Amino acid sequence: MGALGRLLVTGAGGALGHSLLDVFDGDDVVGLGRDQLDVSDRDAVLQTIDHVAPDVIVHAGAWTDVDGCELDPDRAFRVNALGTRNVVEGARLAGARVVYVSTDYVFDGRSARPYVEWDATNPLSAYGRSKLGGESELGSGDTVVRTSWLCGSTGRNFVRTIFERATAGQPLRVVDDQQGCPTFTDDLAAMLRRLAVERRPGVFHVTNQGVTTWFRLAREVVELAGLDPDQVQPCTTAELDPPRPAPRPMLSVLDNAALRLGGVPLLADYHEPLERLVKELATAS
Repeated sequence: MGALGRLLVTGAGGALGHSLLDVFDGDDVVGLGRDQLDVSDRDAVLQTIDHVAPDVIVHAGAWTDVDGCELDPDRAFRVNALGTRNVVEGARLAGARVVYVSTDYVFDGRSARPYVEWDATNPLSAYGRSKLGGESELGSGDTVVRTSWLCGSTGRNFVRTIFERATAGQPLRVVDDQQGCPTFTDDLAAMLRRLAVERRPGVFHVTNQGVTTWFRLAREVVELAGLDPDQVQPCTTAELDPPRPAPRPMLSVLDNAALRLGGVPLLADYHEPLERLVKELATAS
């Protein structure tokens, strides 16, 4: 798909970061995790970017603990919003483009249809507000990629948690009134690379295709693991005990309209990577 020049990946220690380093294998890439680069430290960010001298920065570094952000909004904005400002400032000084990973949580989930890139945002949570703050720091030549319900082979995520609890025989009660599109880090990373190589600016929604609820997704995980899906029981968000600190959007479905209308092939249906991931978890257990 072409050459990228030199690339810097922030958040390289996370699940998406691991997938990004895999997909950029063979490129001139420098990956830095949170322990190596605190994006909220302006001096460190500017010095690092000046030293690396990237042509493209894929900014995947973020504080993604949604409930943690709700309890400590200052930290959320320091990392997700101000941290992005620091990265963008460093990029401007280095002459680099930024590809920023954002979230479905910038929407309130009250729409009657999937969200397109041009819909008005209205985040319900501190996490969503802080990530939207990060979006506001990007320039016209940069790229914002909103994704949702991210899962991968490394790190903590919904699929891994359900698999581990189900195989341990633990009861599972999962909300069935939140809808979204599961997205898998390997697939998302490949699209991030494509958008970077093709230098496509603007906002893009990037998810695996297919809509489900957390409850239905949990049942699929359990069934793929060869266990009884009936051990997963549904509940409503209001019935969660204890309730979650951060409100969630009830409809979190992102229409990948900018890709679709631009003639870019969409990511595969989520069932394909889900099956691969559960098989990988089963083999490793």
